[in-house]
This record gives sequence, C-alpha cells and structure tokens, in this order.
Amino acid sequence: MIVVSSCLAGLEVRYNGTHSLDKKINKLVEENKAITVCPELLGGFSTPREPAEIVGGDGEDVLNGKAKVLDNNDQDVTELYIKGAYTTLEKALKINATLIVLKENSPSCGSSLIYNGKFSGEKISGNGVTSALLKRNGLQVISEEQFVKNYV
Repeated sequence: MIVVSSCLAGLEVRYNGTHSLDKKINKLVEENKAITVCPELLGGFSTPREPAEIVGGDGEDVLNGKAKVLDNNDQDVTELYIKGAYTTLEKALKINATLIVLKENSPSCGSSLIYNGKFSGEKISGNGVTSALLKRNGLQVISEEQFVKNYV
C-alpha cells in the first residue's frame, strides 16, 4: 500500500485551501492502491491556515529540538507539526506502507527540499518534519516528482 499527501490527490487541504493535484497519484487513490494523509490536518490545523516554515534547520532538527516551525506571524506551531508527523507514522505502519509519496517543499512533507525559514520563497536541502520521522523509522519517502519519474 502507498501513502500519498492528500493535496496530491486533489484534496483542498494546503495552507491556502488549494490542492496540488497529480492525476496519476489521484488515480492510485481512486483504484484503492493508495491512501491519503495530510500531516498538518492530523496535527490539528484547519484549512486555510497561516503558511509556516522551519526556522533554524530542517525536520531532523525539529525532531531533535534544535529548530522550530513558525508561521508567518511568528507563532510557534512546532508541536502541531510533530503531532501530525507521529500520527502519519502510526497510519503508515498500521497499513504496512511500502512507499510514501509526499508534497515537496512543505515543512511537513518535503522529502529533499523545504523553504529556508525566511518566507522569502527560497528553498534549501532538507526534510520536512513528517518526512524526517518516517525516514527515521525506515520508511521509503519520495517526492511526487520522483514517484512520477520512477514508478508510473
């Protein structure tokens, strides 16, 4: 079973109430070959919500207590991101997920790129909080681009 970011399946759950539909990923969900998760909603956020970025590192650093997730009003939302990551991990383990396809650049889901924490639009190498936790637990996490390029 594959786990995919809800926004990639067309659900309007992104911070601004939009989606990032990938038709190939949506088809997997429709065929019951994949399930959707949104770590931010699982953590307790609603849609829409303020945009957030990791400040002081990446998802690994957040999990290690060395960085925080702040929204663009400087509100510390780290605990909600961590809660969403652990809830996503529980779901992935429960269904014996073989692959997890997450939305790149997100402070939760980025699997190789995240925003730099300055709300400037610049990206840096690193994992989001959920990606970091899933990888720590031995799960294979890739971006939608990697999935479409290598698996579809």
